[in-house]
Amino acid sequence: MSATDLLARSLSKMRALVASGNSRPREASERDIERLRQQLQECAESRGGEVSTRQRAARLAEAYLRLNDAGRRRFLLMIALEFGPDPARVAKAHEAYQAAVGSAGQWDAEARLRGAMRSRRLRILTQFNAIPQGVKFLVDLRADLLRYLPDEPLLKPLDRELENRLTAWFDVGFLELQRITWQSPAALLEKLVQYEAVHEIRSWDDLKNRLDSDRRCYAFFHPRMPLEPLIFVQVALVDALADDVQKLLDINAPLADANRATTAIFYSISATQEGLRGVSFGNFLLKRVVEDLQRDFPKLKTFSTLSPIPGLMSWVRRNPAEAAGVFSDADRKRLMAAGLEGDVESVWTRLSGDGSWAEEKSLARALRDPLLRLAAHYLLNARRDGKPVDPVARFHLGNGARVERLNWLADTSTKGFSQSLGIMVNYLYDPDRIENNVEAFSAEGQVDSAAAVRRMARP
Repeated sequence: MSATDLLARSLSKMRALVASGNSRPREASERDIERLRQQLQECAESRGGEVSTRQRAARLAEAYLRLNDAGRRRFLLMIALEFGPDPARVAKAHEAYQAAVGSAGQWDAEARLRGAMRSRRLRILTQFNAIPQGVKFLVDLRADLLRYLPDEPLLKPLDRELENRLTAWFDVGFLELQRITWQSPAALLEKLVQYEAVHEIRSWDDLKNRLDSDRRCYAFFHPRMPLEPLIFVQVALVDALADDVQKLLDINAPLADANRATTAIFYSISATQEGLRGVSFGNFLLKRVVEDLQRDFPKLKTFSTLSPIPGLMSWVRRNPAEAAGVFSDADRKRLMAAGLEGDVESVWTRLSGDGSWAEEKSLARALRDPLLRLAAHYLLNARRDGKPVDPVARFHLGNGARVERLNWLADTSTKGFSQSLGIMVNYLYDPDRIENNVEAFSAEGQVDSAAAVRRMARP
């Protein structure tokens, strides 16, 4: 086994120890920092041959993983501040380029200017990429970087460069779409349980149900991260538009005949790598999955989600007056008759609990219409930078879907009530409208929605 392989194995063990909490992070002494600075300098200058370069990068990666948060922050600040382009070299190259414009030497001068502007940070990052497990290391490193960024704006240049590199390395052309089944490696199945971000996987029986013959699970993988799903989608094959996630997740429900299914419901989409924030490939995942499903199940005609509305209640708390505006005088009278006293703003306090209010039948009936109007107003009218404020809505509408239907008490979990009062939404992917929807949303922020939803969203 080569020295590089030994270092890669050491790096793998160190990552596992850190993840399990069995390795105690260490503080970085001034001597440690100076040693790291010297190693980074050697990386930036590409000293030695290919083998020594990889060994040095692997040692640096292992040293980084051993550091505590303060040490990692200093390490990243060192790269950001000390290994950027040389301003004097850039100025000289720019002056030479300006003098060469219009002459036969313009293009050579341009190449030299590009070379001068190339950051030494990129050389360091590229050398990490070359080591085994180096891609995963850089993804995790950026996750740290994003945590530090709000308090350390000087890290922004490093973040921009690393995001650009990751965007190139994780181009959708390099990714592999794979179906995950109950027969997939146990390590991969454990990752699904760990990374599921929408509806918690509570047991192995729960996971097995989600991978049964009337279900599908697909994920994108990078060749350098073979057991690390980058993003995965769970699909239910049913015969109608779903309006209740509890029914979809019921492990005791009878098995459906997938070959008779007319509707594919995407009920959970989870991005797994925080370090890939800003690297977009979720829309390509859905397109590829639709193509795969259409090939295997020709009777499928409808492709829809059953999605959470994760930002609804946080938006209500920020905008209580606007939210209260959806309640009519008739709504207020019905709420008072159902025993909910006080002004409308006090409604949010009553509804911010565990959802026990939904068990009071008269109160739930009185709340149904105004809360559905509230959800419609939020999805269609609440904006940030000209686009819907809800992150799930931005994702699906940006990919060409339309807001098809709102579903009352579709998610009665504690999370469902706390985020969106138990309301869920179907985003419909109509192949005949996707392209126009994408263009209208991108250019004008225009949201396609069913007539019933538009009527609910009217002031």
